[in-house]
Amino acid sequence: MPTLKLVSFQGETVGEVQLADGVFAAPVHVPAMHQVVVAQLANARLGTQSAKTRGEVRGGGKKPWRQKKTGRARHGSIRSPLWAGGGVIHAPKPRDYSQKVNKKVRRLAMKSALSLKVREEMMTVVKSFDIEKPSTKEMLAFLTAVNARKPLIILAEGNEAVLKSARNVPGAKVINMVNINVYDLLNAGMLIMTPEVVAKLEEVYVG
Repeated sequence: MPTLKLVSFQGETVGEVQLADGVFAAPVHVPAMHQVVVAQLANARLGTQSAKTRGEVRGGGKKPWRQKKTGRARHGSIRSPLWAGGGVIHAPKPRDYSQKVNKKVRRLAMKSALSLKVREEMMTVVKSFDIEKPSTKEMLAFLTAVNARKPLIILAEGNEAVLKSARNVPGAKVINMVNINVYDLLNAGMLIMTPEVVAKLEEVYVG
């Protein structure tokens, strides 16, 4: 059972937190994480790009010049892809890029990502964010104390002070626990969460 230090917002060690093996010490399944990340990025694509083929471009119904005896190459329409203002060859059309990932694979990928961060010692548990009003200075002091680079702060509930304090910190990101995802976990340098978030993750993903 992995154990992490419990730190205060001042960066001081105030205790320990024991993590569930099933969530934070699970075998790391790289293919599952890869599949989920690829699907997540694909699902974020709008798929709205569109261009017109030669049959959809307005005009070009008349042959520009006769077929022979002009000294020029033969053409049948000024809307050919060879012409400026013509159609596009194999024009892109609106499409759905979304990919389906099974629930078991998503759970496996999430536990793998969390376990990987714990194994690499890139996860910190903070007792609470003792900050009453937005202060980038205080947030920077905390992140420096816990040696957090490109941190991902995961909150159990909305906290405007934390959100505004971290938004000016380069590379920092704050998300609510309900929006946790594999891509953000792997893309982050250091995970920072409260004991409430740890307990909720264990409740959801154990088993």
